[in-house]
Amino acid sequence: MKVPVVDADARSGGVPAHVLSHASGGRDLWSDPLPSRPEDPETAVRELLGEVLDPELPVSIVDLGLVYGIEVEGRTARIAITFTATACPCMEFIEEDVRDRLLREPWLDDVDVEHVWDPPWTRERITPAGRKALKRLGVAS
Repeated sequence: MKVPVVDADARSGGVPAHVLSHASGGRDLWSDPLPSRPEDPETAVRELLGEVLDPELPVSIVDLGLVYGIEVEGRTARIAITFTATACPCMEFIEEDVRDRLLREPWLDDVDVEHVWDPPWTRERITPAGRKALKRLGVAS
């Protein structure tokens, strides 16, 4: 299912028609879609998810260690993600951004997002790049 993008004013930068929850969260920094299916789609999806930012901190969900698994079968991406807490207020935003970012790709038609709680997320899952970004923001990791 391709995501229709609607015209928007300069403040929002253009968002899919169904996005009601937020206007950016880094959407304005997303790269253009890849021209064709990459040879290693799982690696490409991981790189694309590196553009999806946590709505509370401008750090990617990959660098925060929230992505637990990626599988691409045919034209479907299956993403296993976790959150920092079971009551994380950004769960809907993050899931929406994951779907929207990946569905911009012409070689993907569907994105299945699974919430994973085991093993629980810990700060040890943050990548060195994530720690560096958090430090720049003045957040201890």
